[in-house]
Amino acid sequence: MWKKIRNRHFLLFDAFLLSLAAYVSFVLRLDRLALGNHFLVVFIFGSLALIILLLVFRSMGIYSRYWQYASVDELLLLIGAVTVGTLLATVSTFLLDFILQAEWNLPRSIPFIYLLLALTVTAGPRMMIRTLALYERRGRAMLPMRRVLIMGAGDAGEMIAREMQKNAHLGMLPVGFVDDDPRKHGMHIHGIPVLGNRSEIPRLAAQQEARQVVIAMPAAPGKTIREIVAICEQARVDTKIMPGIYELLGGQASINQLRDVDIEDLLRREAVQTDTTAVRALLKGKRVLITGGGGSIGGELCRQVLQCQPAEILLLGHGENSLFAMQHELHRLRTDADIKITPIVADVRFTGRIQTIFRAHRPDIVFHAAAHKHVPLMELNPVEAITNNVRGTQNVLHAAIAANVPHFVMISTDKAVNPTSVMGASKRAAELLVHQAAKQTGKPYVTVRFGNVLGSRGSVVLTFKQQIANGGPVTVTHPEMKRFFMTIPEAVQLVLQAATIGHGGEVFVLDMGEPMKIVDLARDLIELSGLEVGRDIDIVFTGMRPGEKLFEELFIPGENYRRTLHEKIFLAANASSFVLPDLDEMVDALVGAAEREDETAVYRGLQNLIPEFEPVQHSVVGNGKRTYPPLNNTDLPSITPNQLPTPSYPASR
Repeated sequence: MWKKIRNRHFLLFDAFLLSLAAYVSFVLRLDRLALGNHFLVVFIFGSLALIILLLVFRSMGIYSRYWQYASVDELLLLIGAVTVGTLLATVSTFLLDFILQAEWNLPRSIPFIYLLLALTVTAGPRMMIRTLALYERRGRAMLPMRRVLIMGAGDAGEMIAREMQKNAHLGMLPVGFVDDDPRKHGMHIHGIPVLGNRSEIPRLAAQQEARQVVIAMPAAPGKTIREIVAICEQARVDTKIMPGIYELLGGQASINQLRDVDIEDLLRREAVQTDTTAVRALLKGKRVLITGGGGSIGGELCRQVLQCQPAEILLLGHGENSLFAMQHELHRLRTDADIKITPIVADVRFTGRIQTIFRAHRPDIVFHAAAHKHVPLMELNPVEAITNNVRGTQNVLHAAIAANVPHFVMISTDKAVNPTSVMGASKRAAELLVHQAAKQTGKPYVTVRFGNVLGSRGSVVLTFKQQIANGGPVTVTHPEMKRFFMTIPEAVQLVLQAATIGHGGEVFVLDMGEPMKIVDLARDLIELSGLEVGRDIDIVFTGMRPGEKLFEELFIPGENYRRTLHEKIFLAANASSFVLPDLDEMVDALVGAAEREDETAVYRGLQNLIPEFEPVQHSVVGNGKRTYPPLNNTDLPSITPNQLPTPSYPASR
């Protein structure tokens, strides 16, 4: 029956109940049912209040609300409308009494009594409808209710709890919050108590018969997530988690975003406070060209640039399938149909094609993410590393300079620092080309350098997951192998920030915290899969691959690093001072050797261009050794653990 109630019915209810409220106000004030000589003032005040309140309700949209889904916003709106209407009715009554000199003697307490009664009779029926609808939604649940503890009694936890209560079909019943803030203990949020801190999860889960813990802490660092997951494993309860702050990117938490805990959550760091206003100001209304737009980094660049309302996103890539998928994803994500999405299938190695594209589209800013990045593959194919990473970057830079592009940002890697691989050396050569372009143009052409990206194509994480799915073993090259890790959204945030604070010729580096052992990463992934190392899945050490080193560095000796205004972002302002006077001739000779497929000349050219380049050969289990062309008639060095550099970050200034 209640489902058939519409706003026109509420109008009739209001007309009757507000009139009744005026009468009851006088009964309560005078303490008698018969009003006697107060009848006229009751009629005048009641009539004015009724007419004015109905008009106020209509003008404030009270009769255009869907009260089955009413929230605090609707309740506050109703309170405001009743208050305004009562005030206007009171003023009108006194004003009419003054004009007519009628001496109605309206008791001054009547408006206050009437206000409370009017709120009760208007809010009561509406809240009753909402309550009935809520109980019906709970009663329609198709799944058995799983009792859930929510870790985090903040904004994200509150929203998750509210959605669980509203949507019974989810089959999740929040029975308590867990929070480390003792001031919240004993309090209730949406009727759900805050029971204790994280260390009490085993006891609370048993006490509340909870089968799952939802971690609603999008800003929590990885260390905290690790501790909570370990406690939940001890309590033998499942865990779900809200995405981290980089994944949310300013969006609100939602029950639909809950997912299993992944390795990215265990490696979270505190969010870098980037200036999103400056990024939006730089990109809004601009034509943005992204090379490698179908790749992991390029694709995330597209997503985040899209949020800044550019005029056009130019997706440039060599793989048509990835470009096709990204184009359709951006069409689905965009909120403004005026933002143009233009896919361009092209290879950065073809000079004429790239120049034609820049002349035709005249981009305002270029993010150069196209590159070959797999170290062992590029050791086996050094010609491809040079033609794509070096020649491709040179082509894009020359086209950008010719088209007078104001901003240019190139994605680099920590493997470009003291490189031992062809891939790392090729990216260091590309960095030097960007620095040279910055010196020549005086424009903000900059480089962003960061470590391994979790979840990217070819990421060790994806390899480990596939090995685990196949039943193992999980292969690790060396027990002491360490790497810096960051998430794709985090890396892209740095790239976008560099575009706003770069003046030209700088290298930007993210403070990536402590490096992680690859073997620890493998162990975490096995345990997150619900398996045990040694019992269910083995970890096998296979030996270091060609071009690898045990530890990646972040800083090139001689580069003068300092922290920027953003606490965890460094820059080397003097990076362009490393550019050699004859860089163009050396690069041309290097590219020429690659085009002739002369690998010996390629290695000589790289060592001449990058003196710190020291290629390394390693024995590879089952594959023998990779033989490098001799350089200067000397034996190639091998890496030993005692040669590892110690990571250190510049002090804050």
